[in-house]
Amino acid sequence: MADLLGSILSSMEKPPTVGDQESRRKAREQAARLKKMQEDEKKKKAEFRKRMEKEVSDFIQDSALQKKKYAPMGKIERSILHDVAEVAGLTSFSFGEDEESRYVMLFKKEFAPSDEELEAYRKGEEWDPQKAEEKRKLKELAALEEESASRTDKRPVSPSSNYRDKYSHLIGTSAAKDAAHTLQANRAYGCVPVANKRDTRSIEEAMNEIRAKKRLKKDDDSGAGSSNASL
Repeated sequence: MADLLGSILSSMEKPPTVGDQESRRKAREQAARLKKMQEDEKKKKAEFRKRMEKEVSDFIQDSALQKKKYAPMGKIERSILHDVAEVAGLTSFSFGEDEESRYVMLFKKEFAPSDEELEAYRKGEEWDPQKAEEKRKLKELAALEEESASRTDKRPVSPSSNYRDKYSHLIGTSAAKDAAHTLQANRAYGCVPVANKRDTRSIEEAMNEIRAKKRLKKDDDSGAGSSNASL
């Protein structure tokens, strides 16, 4: 019986000590502070969104404005402003390299920025439509000049002088085929006309000349042999 009573008493929860009560109190206070911070943050977001909705509405109704630039703001605020702009049918962009310097710009749909304008904002430059138009015209002019130069380079090259006149002392003034037959011998260059190279003898005359040369050579050989024998 005593053992049973002891086990029952030991299984019962002991009353909290002073230290446990203090820890629980601090935990409740911390939870309450966290809840209040969350409620305050939610309230601030709602108030910021309401203010942005009012500013965006005023921007849309002002026909003199094409775009609106906001001061740098945090990531949460930028996200809310982008959402408000999208709901209102506007185009929005964030610019700035550092997180602390990033800002939002709103554009009406009919005045959406060009790629050149966006590039200027990304570089931290001010957009000047007049200068941009001048730059565009200069770029088009340079492209036209480059295209014109390319076409000129593709044209066939014409010699600055007539080679026939320049080398007339060599090839004559007639056509090459005719000059081959009419060219006169030029000792300065060793040229011989084709007509001078032709054999005008008949076959019989040529054969008689060849036989005479053979007989003459044979007689010369015979004379040389007799002289050697006598020695």
